Amino acid sequence: MQILKFQESDRNEVVALWRQCNLISSTNDPNKDINRKLKCDPDLFLVGRVEGQIVATIMGGYEGHRGWVNYLAVSPEHQRKGYAKILMNKIEDLLLKMECPKINLQVRETNQQVIGFYHAIGYQVDPVTSFGKRLIKD
Repeated sequence: MQILKFQESDRNEVVALWRQCNLISSTNDPNKDINRKLKCDPDLFLVGRVEGQIVATIMGGYEGHRGWVNYLAVSPEHQRKGYAKILMNKIEDLLLKMECPKINLQVRETNQQVIGFYHAIGYQVDPVTSFGKRLIKD
């Protein structure tokens, strides 16, 4: 898998992948999420290509205190090939170069397969309660 920085020409393929992986909920517009990401740390928005096709994505972020991972996706036909782990290692390396001390991420409780993946690569459930407040209604 070739890892590249997201390009505008990747947009439709990326959104289609996120839909295929059920990462889009009724509360988030993927195109608005991409537009917002391109204004902040765009170098942490990566795609994975196999034979020219986008098969994986990851969107990292860092605000000076914690790193974040969003939109880790691997197409169903390419899962269990190590691509998600490769992308996580890449984003961890990029964040470490930015002196990021810790990465946080959120997984929907219903996504037990992905929770198992994060446990397998060394992530733990933090003893915290996640709060959120929507400022912009998409």
